[in-house]
Amino acid sequence: MPSSTLSTAAMTMREQAVWQSLKQAIAESSGFQRWQQTLPDVERVQSTEAEVEEQVRRYLRETLATLAY
Repeated sequence: MPSSTLSTAAMTMREQAVWQSLKQAIAESSGFQRWQQTLPDVERVQSTEAEVEEQVRRYLRETLATLAY
């Protein structure tokens, strides 16, 4: 089954701006920061935008999976 997630390349400029804003807000949230503390040290390092994005996506997937349970 194809993924319903848009790649960054397929997003419009407006969608990219919204995603960037949302991603920043999530990354600064206390819930995300608490979740990060549960990660091994090597996974906690945020040196690139891509790594932050992957962590935010993972956080959202895990949070939604928990809520669905």
